[in-house]
Amino acid sequence: MKHVTETTSDRRVTIRDVAAQTGLSIATVSRVLNGRANVAAETRDRVLQAMGGLGNRAPRRRGAGVPKADSGVYVRCPYVLTDYFGLIVSAVTEALDAHGMHAIVDAGESAWRRTDVLLTLTAWPQVTGAILILPPEPQEDLERLRDRGFPFVVLDPRTAPPRNIAAVSAANFAGARRLMSHLVELGHRRVGVLGGPLEWLAMGDRVAGYAAPLVAAGMYPEPDLLRTVTDPTVDAGRDLAAQLLDRPDRPTALVAFNDKMAVGALQAAVARGLRVPADLSIAGFDDIDVSRATSPMLTTVRQPLGEMGRMAVSLLSRMLAGQDLDALHIELATELVIRGSTGPAPA
Repeated sequence: MKHVTETTSDRRVTIRDVAAQTGLSIATVSRVLNGRANVAAETRDRVLQAMGGLGNRAPRRRGAGVPKADSGVYVRCPYVLTDYFGLIVSAVTEALDAHGMHAIVDAGESAWRRTDVLLTLTAWPQVTGAILILPPEPQEDLERLRDRGFPFVVLDPRTAPPRNIAAVSAANFAGARRLMSHLVELGHRRVGVLGGPLEWLAMGDRVAGYAAPLVAAGMYPEPDLLRTVTDPTVDAGRDLAAQLLDRPDRPTALVAFNDKMAVGALQAAVARGLRVPADLSIAGFDDIDVSRATSPMLTTVRQPLGEMGRMAVSLLSRMLAGQDLDALHIELATELVIRGSTGPAPA
């Protein structure tokens, strides 16, 4: 089965085009796109295979037009809604309300256990689009949902998003580079990294950002000073920091994947009688409330969490209105916030 072809590359493909390509009736194609149950599995696969690769040019499902007051947007955040994710979800729901739509929020550990949600979304009549926050699903599932013409935006992607899927993220590389430049300017050369999951896009970007200023200063990052965990919590930060601080050649500074891990690093430093920042500099990432509740307060990189949520809603609203998006991958600027936890490297 070949994909639907068209004579103008930027023209939206219509249900009539798909019907002509597959030899099926317009009514049958419409039933498939709207998730109706009275369609044979073979016929459904035939239509979806013909639509493969159309991305934003795929026919819209019925109801996916200008947002209406009763439009439901599925907001998937399969994580506990603490500080970081809570701020994002709050911004998303408030922005949806401002656009005349309401959120259908699916969050927490129960959301994590629902591994087949993306495969069934097109059959939910009450849902016109979705915002997927740090989705754990493989790219193949995202691409399949896109090829079905279902409008969605990935917010804070876990892995590099496919080229024709809308995504919003923060400038992780630039933020990490600015933070490490700050430490290098203070004389630090041995900097430990308390990292999150290596497979996450944000982690890869930050490691690269941390390395750039060190290389520019003629120093190559030491692999032994990079430690990672799958769950970046306060306890994890304390444990990883302890590993590095108990070395005879301990680093003079620690940078953490997030502010919570940086708090754990502060605890590990205090337990060893180290003064921050006189003996050890510590920095975080995110600029959540806890970064201002420590003593000293944390130097960190501010992520625009609220604006990320609002931008995702704006993109989705335009998709639902049938507008083309010139920029599918949007990266919002981060900002270095210097506080009392970083200082000159000890002599």
